[in-house]
Amino acid sequence: MKRRRRLPAIPFKLFVPNLITVLAICAGLSGVRMALEGRIDIAVMLVLVAALLDAVDGKVARLLKATSPFGAQMDSLADIVNFGVAPALVLYVFVLEMAGAIGWTAALIYAIACGLRLARFNIMLDDPDRPVWKNDYFVGVPAPAGAILVMLPIYLGLLGLEVDTGFALVAGVYVVFVGVLMISQLPVYSGKASGPRVRRDLVMPLMLLIVAYVALLASFTWFTLTLSVLAFLVFLPFSYRAYRRREKQSLPPLPKEG
Repeated sequence: MKRRRRLPAIPFKLFVPNLITVLAICAGLSGVRMALEGRIDIAVMLVLVAALLDAVDGKVARLLKATSPFGAQMDSLADIVNFGVAPALVLYVFVLEMAGAIGWTAALIYAIACGLRLARFNIMLDDPDRPVWKNDYFVGVPAPAGAILVMLPIYLGLLGLEVDTGFALVAGVYVVFVGVLMISQLPVYSGKASGPRVRRDLVMPLMLLIVAYVALLASFTWFTLTLSVLAFLVFLPFSYRAYRRREKQSLPPLPKEG
């Protein structure tokens, strides 16, 4: 009798990051279900949880030295679901449906823009000619931030703003605008290459500031998220100016005329 060949066991540390990624997908898709059931506040929370888990899985993989090609592909697919499809459908159920075909088109454009942005990001990771300092910047708004930005109409609606056809049309324009930001060449500061550094005398105030933000987020969720989105949008021009300044500093000096 021919013995069945046993497959090699997989180390548990390789399993953990992929499990976090799967949980993120579950959170994003469950958000769509909550939206279809009319529980929009829970739907938004689940999409935000998916964004948090997305931020965690890569760090856990690097911490455990458990990165793998399979995990990278899984993470990319999860990002398309969590930050492209899920926010677009939640938005459509809450407000864009009132704009008819225009609302659905806006949702489609956003979801496709998210997929294109993620595909470009994966390609740029393999670019050996990219200067190191440019790794401090994303090209276009990153997908998790885009998901948080694009749900601004929901935050405003949950704050009490009247959700009608006019609001839906404006929301559709805004959704397309966020999609354009994601696929644009706009440099968005990330600080990945240089690493965030905090002066010792600012550590305690920064910790208190983070605690205060989390407390505000828990107590005044939709108001805090609205202010966070507006602050991020205001931050974008400053990010662009900083990028242009570093780009000029990195250029070789012009040769002097003899």
